[in-house]
Amino acid sequence: MKKILAILIKDTLLRFTTPMEWLFFLILPIVFTLVIGSGSGPSSDSRVKMIVVDQAKNSLSETLIASLETSSSVNIELELIEDANSALDQKKISSVLIIPQNFNQQNLLSQNAELELRQLPNNTESLIAQQAVQAVLSKVSSVVDIANSSVALAESQPGFKFDSDSARQAFFDSSLKKAQSLMTESPNRINEVTGNTKDTVEYDPRSNASAGQIITWVFIPLIGLSGSFAYERQKGTLRRLLTTPTSKGLFLAGTIIGQVLTALVQMILLVLFGIFVMKLNWAHAPMALAVILISSALAAAALGTMLGTFVKTEGQASG
Repeated sequence: MKKILAILIKDTLLRFTTPMEWLFFLILPIVFTLVIGSGSGPSSDSRVKMIVVDQAKNSLSETLIASLETSSSVNIELELIEDANSALDQKKISSVLIIPQNFNQQNLLSQNAELELRQLPNNTESLIAQQAVQAVLSKVSSVVDIANSSVALAESQPGFKFDSDSARQAFFDSSLKKAQSLMTESPNRINEVTGNTKDTVEYDPRSNASAGQIITWVFIPLIGLSGSFAYERQKGTLRRLLTTPTSKGLFLAGTIIGQVLTALVQMILLVLFGIFVMKLNWAHAPMALAVILISSALAAAALGTMLGTFVKTEGQASG
């Protein structure tokens, strides 16, 4: 037991001989926990973001944009073509819808009206945006058909004639807005029922960050046991230690127990920081928490020891 304790103390003192070890042991885990916990969380709007470039700037494009703004699938932003292309090239956005200047009533009647949808390849959000645009186009097409029918019906009346093309366009715009208003007010044929069952587990980004940083900063040194064993094997330190009246079992036990106890101290400090500083509910089941921490530390140490058996160099262990 004294030999195990001596090896344990020796490894611990060697590990904390430099201030840099304290930086990785406690300071950086706390900093990353605070940064990640405060900067993450569920988005208030789960819709897919899409940029719309309106080059037509007429009643048809306004109707299309208004319909997209009410979509439950996409959240649109109006931008210039240069900004839209830049965002798409940098993959900040998955889809860009361009409404060209020739998107007007005349081209729509002659079936020459076109829209350009630029997307990232093999992207799920791009597919959602495409389906949303297709659904909105179907609605807009119905509204435009109603407005065109209104214009045709007015022109078919005996003695009625538009004074000019601008008067005809104004009548079309008025009919388009009226049709859109009636379409919005029309009753739904399908009633959508949203489930009201409350999730028993409420997502907390701070708890997620705290647990994640414990795993990251504690497990890496434990798995790094393989590098320590490989280094001692390369430098001949292990060979010299084994020539002393110390069995292999005692040496392994002292090394592994020392690293596991250090890891447990680090985990306890991070858990206490989460409880008292971040007000997390780590202590609602102390015994279960203790079992999880101990078993996790032992599992990581076992993995590191196993890797140390297989690897031949420290570079292999760290790679």
